[in-house]
Amino acid sequence: MSTVAKVIEITSASTKSIEDAVETGIAKADSTLDHVEGAWVQDIKCVVKNGKVAEWRVNMKVTFLLK
Repeated sequence: MSTVAKVIEITSASTKSIEDAVETGIAKADSTLDHVEGAWVQDIKCVVKNGKVAEWRVNMKVTFLLK
């Protein structure tokens, strides 16, 4: 039996940290998709307000197995 996977691209944000943005995105993907296998963080961006980082944003490619 062979395995087939699909890759989707998602964006997630957090006011806490880059790690929190990644974990939030993975948690959401896992709650809506079956068999999430991994993710590749493609881009990291931030929103700056008043000279400080106000929000972290990550673009990720998430891999999950197809039934």
